[in-house]
Amino acid sequence: MAKLHLSLAVGDYDRNRPLVDGAVQIDGVTPVTMTLSPEEMFFRAMRHEAFDITELSLSSYTLRVARGDCPYIGIPAFVSRAFRHTSIIVRSAAGIETPADLVGRRVGIAEWQLTANVWARALLEEQGVGLADVTWVRGGIEEAGRIEKIGVTPPAGVVIEDIGPGRTLKEMLAQGEIDAFVGPRLPTSFTPDNPDLRWLFDDPIAAASAYYARTRIFPIMHLIGIRRPLVEAHPWLPMAVLKAFEASKAMALQQLSDPSASKVTLPFVEEQLARARQLLGADFWPYGFDDNRHTLDYFLDQHHRQGISGRRLAPEDLFHASTLERYKL
Repeated sequence: MAKLHLSLAVGDYDRNRPLVDGAVQIDGVTPVTMTLSPEEMFFRAMRHEAFDITELSLSSYTLRVARGDCPYIGIPAFVSRAFRHTSIIVRSAAGIETPADLVGRRVGIAEWQLTANVWARALLEEQGVGLADVTWVRGGIEEAGRIEKIGVTPPAGVVIEDIGPGRTLKEMLAQGEIDAFVGPRLPTSFTPDNPDLRWLFDDPIAAASAYYARTRIFPIMHLIGIRRPLVEAHPWLPMAVLKAFEASKAMALQQLSDPSASKVTLPFVEEQLARARQLLGADFWPYGFDDNRHTLDYFLDQHHRQGISGRRLAPEDLFHASTLERYKL
């Protein structure tokens, strides 16, 4: 059987690198691989269906599945995850000491439907800050003119203001026109030597650790999608792609665990790895459906409540049927 020549767009992460450099192969596929930023991948995938196999925003994908017009079919390879306690920053002079102090404030966001923002708003709601308790101010972080990739209608009572042409959220934050910012990518002005901005949570790692201990949720950000016509023509493809991403992640973790020389340019990697395993378990970054059903179910509930998906999906609705179960020997 001749191999399929398919484009593959992913982020340049350690867990994807064995796929990118060819150490791991996708059965039956010769990939044309591109490593791109999430913003570029998601924009090109959802606006132009630019890639055969691609990393996707969980939120954008869920929105399109609920709408019934998604050009991709998902597989449960969750190549990006993050606790979003580090995604909420405030102006130091705004008098915001606790999440409850955000009530009545103006909060900047790049897009309402970003996956990180879904998770962050869920965190805030748990702390007593409802969706309609703040004014959401939407626009480009560093560049003017950013649009919402996929149009959404917020729930009743929620106010989202688009910033004016030529304005950026970074500038508005500096000038005190917004009190806080929520997003996966923080303004470049948020640096250790800038006393004007700080995290909402004084110790976001401790807050995230307590959150996981209480909820058993390690938030999912991205999944992998395959263009629908390809899956329909080659029903073996979703499982082949999932197996390859699992093998790539396993190789990355094996390298990370090798104590002979650090694979990451960061001190205390071994200690941080041990702490992660102590808190989250040996497989602290799980792929596959069963181990992630609880997290996905919570996300889908929040996604619908926040007005992004028009109908409440079940976790099974997100993935090709062949990836929901495994054979056993």
